[in-house]
Amino acid sequence: MTTYVLIHGAATDAWCWGPLAAGLRGRGHRVVAPDLPCDDDAAGLAQYADTVVAAVAGAAGGDREGGLVVVAHSFGGFTGPLVCARLPVDLLVMLQAQVPAPGETPDAWWENTGYGPARREADRARGVPEGAEEDERALFLHDTPAALAGELLADHQRRQSATPLGAPWPLKAWPEVPTRFLLATGDRFFPPAFLRRHVEDRLGLRPDEMPGDHLPMLGHPQDLAERLEAYRTAR
Repeated sequence: MTTYVLIHGAATDAWCWGPLAAGLRGRGHRVVAPDLPCDDDAAGLAQYADTVVAAVAGAAGGDREGGLVVVAHSFGGFTGPLVCARLPVDLLVMLQAQVPAPGETPDAWWENTGYGPARREADRARGVPEGAEEDERALFLHDTPAALAGELLADHQRRQSATPLGAPWPLKAWPEVPTRFLLATGDRFFPPAFLRRHVEDRLGLRPDEMPGDHLPMLGHPQDLAERLEAYRTAR
């Protein structure tokens, strides 16, 4: 039994992992998917990592037989490596995730990576007028079943505190853990061409690719579970 540790992104809770978690449990694995304290102004990235580490320790009395696989989504990319620096993780999977650099603040990530120009280029390519504001369904959830998208937007959005956004990422280097990056080719928020460059620049990896929007765990949970299991068994 492997323990899958699922780290959600900004301004939401762990509900988004529900379909994937069910699929992984159905394959006989343990799933730990804590709610991060994203609306707590006293909590920074260290407290986010504390929350995950405590949840892993509390799962089945801390029994980690079968290994740990950490999956970090979106802004969870700033937390996932911190967890890997503190626990004996067998594999880190970055899913549509931001890849931090040592000493970089999450606020600075956007400009440092060239996100703005890349996003404008991708928007123009799909016919979005300059400066147009797309609604959340169109931008983040266009490939998610309507009922799940509606439930997420109605019941599982949370205020994102600015506290973790201005603090430098504390690691001096990427943790020594096998790392894979899984890219959803339909994401409009983090366009695929941008993420490919970003991942190659920062991790020296060629991302693997799957269908989906910004939350492929909702739109393609079975595909995602199969890919995670393939990574696990390959280890």
